[in-house]
Amino acid sequence: MTSIYDENGKNVPCTIIQAGPCVVTQVRTEETDGYEALQLGFDDKSDKNASKAAIGHFKKAGTGVKRKVVEFQGFDAEYKLGDSITVEMFNEGDFIDVSGTSKGKGFQGVVKRHGFGGVGQQTHGQHNRLRAPGSIGAASYPARVFKGMRMAGQMGNEKVKVQNLRVLKVVADKNLLVVKGCVPGHKNSYVIVEK
Repeated sequence: MTSIYDENGKNVPCTIIQAGPCVVTQVRTEETDGYEALQLGFDDKSDKNASKAAIGHFKKAGTGVKRKVVEFQGFDAEYKLGDSITVEMFNEGDFIDVSGTSKGKGFQGVVKRHGFGGVGQQTHGQHNRLRAPGSIGAASYPARVFKGMRMAGQMGNEKVKVQNLRVLKVVADKNLLVVKGCVPGHKNSYVIVEK
């Protein structure tokens, strides 16, 4: 993340995303696969870290082995095997959706994970109940804890989609997108950008 100044002199927080070049590594068609989609590969990887099947798959597209492979549907233009898709498909002012895996935060309690208030005041002998969840059930009926009860547990490290982020700038020669706001995931993590 960084920030840039707009034409009115306002400081706008933004995220820089390297969005390409992505190579078309497979074209799914209705006749052969039962649906239409494009498989795109991004980020080069050395052959010694890839299986022979993967090397053969990428050789058909005339490209090296890619680290990240994702399928997309609903492209307007026609693409062939080996075509390169760059950041130029986006324009300044476009709104995009960005999805990725959020930062993992480990095992967290109910105050951090769900925003519980705890007991509130440290009075009346409450020496260790400040961040406790409190009661979690009823009585002999239902005699169980309902599914979905907000409790302590693993937080983060899940797929998150942030919608309607505005493209502030497109740097075509370096394949960079400057997007207003923040996107899920840690630095250098993979995200999926959709128009």
